[in-house]
Amino acid sequence: MAQLREIMSSNVVTVNENQSVKEAAALMSEYNIGAIPVVNSSMQIVGIITDRDITLRTTAQGENAQTPVSQVMTAQQIVQGTPDMDVHEAANLMAQQQIRRLPVTENGQIVGMVALGDLAVQTQYANEAEQALQSISTPSAPQQ
Repeated sequence: MAQLREIMSSNVVTVNENQSVKEAAALMSEYNIGAIPVVNSSMQIVGIITDRDITLRTTAQGENAQTPVSQVMTAQQIVQGTPDMDVHEAANLMAQQQIRRLPVTENGQIVGMVALGDLAVQTQYANEAEQALQSISTPSAPQQ
């Protein structure tokens, strides 16, 4: 069984919780990514910020680009994997939690990131990636 360490990206771009949304967005643009783990001064993951968070929690709310990442990031119950987690288990977790990106941590430190695309390019995991995407893409009811 393959482990996440075999397919994860280990050069993870992170932002500090005190950096601005503008800085996070610039990093997303520079590295062509849609999510960045948010870390504290000890490099422990405290949240994740996505391009969608920036759009819905900053732009749509009339906040400015200098708003700290900590005010718009997702901070509760950050779903995480570990380097020795089985790839099938990670795919199932991503499907259950309806997430496209899974931070990989070890001893509280961010060590990698696995995206749904990482699963899809591994031929033997294409079915898991497809099933996960179907679960993730299931529309939810609009927020009232």
